[in-house]
Amino acid sequence: MSKQSLPKHIAIIMDGNGRWAESRGLPRSDGHRAGVAAVKRTVIEIQRLGIKYLTLFGFSSENWKRPSLEIDDLMWLLRRFLKNETTHLLDSNVRIRVIGDRSNFSRDIVDLINKTEELTNTNDGLQLTAALSYGGRQEILEAAKSLAVDIHGGNLLLDEVDQQKFSSYLFTSEIPDPDLLIRTSGEQRISNFLLWQMAYTELVFCDVLWPDFNEMNLALAIKEFNSRERRFGDIADKK
Repeated sequence: MSKQSLPKHIAIIMDGNGRWAESRGLPRSDGHRAGVAAVKRTVIEIQRLGIKYLTLFGFSSENWKRPSLEIDDLMWLLRRFLKNETTHLLDSNVRIRVIGDRSNFSRDIVDLINKTEELTNTNDGLQLTAALSYGGRQEILEAAKSLAVDIHGGNLLLDEVDQQKFSSYLFTSEIPDPDLLIRTSGEQRISNFLLWQMAYTELVFCDVLWPDFNEMNLALAIKEFNSRERRFGDIADKK
């Protein structure tokens, strides 16, 4: 694949960890551990391809409703990943951002997130965004509230508000909108993920469960992306 044919920003809904484990008679926690291995594998391949932006949907705001034992295991994996992988991310020139509501996380996890973001802040290689405790509707709501506060306080005029200005109030203000969304596990919905940002994103749904997602699955998704005609609301080229 030539660099010209690669999407600039790929977003992935990493779905299917639990079903992967259950299909093998394993506890769901084993599926989440296998999912972490798939994250590492995917990050390495994205770097090899030279894709600049990768956003991973790791934990939604709705996932807090899951059983407490599963949440505890997910938080353990998050702590372990942040502790063990930060040095590797730093050395690999990866910058990591975390978007979402951090208020539900324990203080030590918030500290680890802040430390990872600070340490990798100047890296200019792969820009890796992790959506954790994230919900698209809530992001838009919080952006609207912040914008209203600025208008009410006289820091912003109503006539100055356009799509670009509104986007600057979102968590993703520093990164471009996704070109390609991949969702694994065969489910065909976006599950409250990057609702504003995905207005013109190409959606590719693949049947493979996230722990089994590999380089070939990524290549096939990019191939499908390249088969699409992206018009952004315009008419097709008649040449």
